[in-house]
Amino acid sequence: MYVCLCKGITDSQIRDAVDNGAESVRAVRDCLGASSQCGRCVSQVREIVKSTLEDTATASELCYQVA
Repeated sequence: MYVCLCKGITDSQIRDAVDNGAESVRAVRDCLGASSQCGRCVSQVREIVKSTLEDTATASELCYQVA
């Protein structure tokens, strides 16, 4: 789904940016340009970043080393 219409950025691209190290709206903006023009997508970008980081944390908690 398109999140940033000004730049044509999708939720998948934002998730990929987070998976590659972007941990904030500012980092996503620097990486992709999302929310750098009109700003209407900021709250949606923030929510996607937050949920992706939470999903990553949950997944890492499920992974554990067997001795």
